[in-house]
Amino acid sequence: MRIFNWTNIRLVLIFGLVLFLYSFAQHRNGERKLKKSEVVFVGENKLFVKPETVNKLLIENKRDPSSIRKDEVDLNKIEKSLDTQDMIEKSDVFVSIDGVLKARVKQRTPIVRVYDGGSSFYIDYEGDKMPLSDNFTARVPLVSGTINKKNNEDLAALFRKIYDDAFLKKNIIAIEIMPNGSLKMFNRNYNYFIDFGRTMNVDQKFRNYKAFFQKAVLDSSLYKYKKIDLRFTEQVVCTK
Repeated sequence: MRIFNWTNIRLVLIFGLVLFLYSFAQHRNGERKLKKSEVVFVGENKLFVKPETVNKLLIENKRDPSSIRKDEVDLNKIEKSLDTQDMIEKSDVFVSIDGVLKARVKQRTPIVRVYDGGSSFYIDYEGDKMPLSDNFTARVPLVSGTINKKNNEDLAALFRKIYDDAFLKKNIIAIEIMPNGSLKMFNRNYNYFIDFGRTMNVDQKFRNYKAFFQKAVLDSSLYKYKKIDLRFTEQVVCTK
């Protein structure tokens, strides 16, 4: 009976000692100051937002990270603040073991630039509006015409297909949305325009166009055409 009690007492003492040491270490660690802040941009996009801007938000407008105690840093609050920025899609903020406040930042990805009267903006990969950046201009197709709630989803899907396809991304430089919903596309190196029709059978139309282009480019006949009609999914109709 005595052995059992002594064993339990020892366990309680050891547990209490471990808890005390852990709490003491946590307290000492929390009182330590940050060494510096560091911003890492994830992905291949050029920087639409300056690292200095992100860093300012990261240290909550304080001049020097070394003046900030670790336990004063609200990581969740900083992440939310970064994620509300127009150019940022997602951020991950944490403090490393060596006392560095780090932010891994993924920028939004513009896939087209829309010119709407006097204003201009990007459409990002998610199909949302994205403002232009003073820091960098993305080389994406220029879109003119009306984008609204009715056609936004279909157009965003079409824009993504162009962005994700190496050939189309290089070839298509502009898209005009006609009042009836039909699309006219313009290519980089030739004088013809593409009558794409409405946003129906998109995959088949693009397959037809790529097959036609690969064949026509061999005999240089692309220079002879004024219009490439893709409205009919069974064939490509060319006008000289």
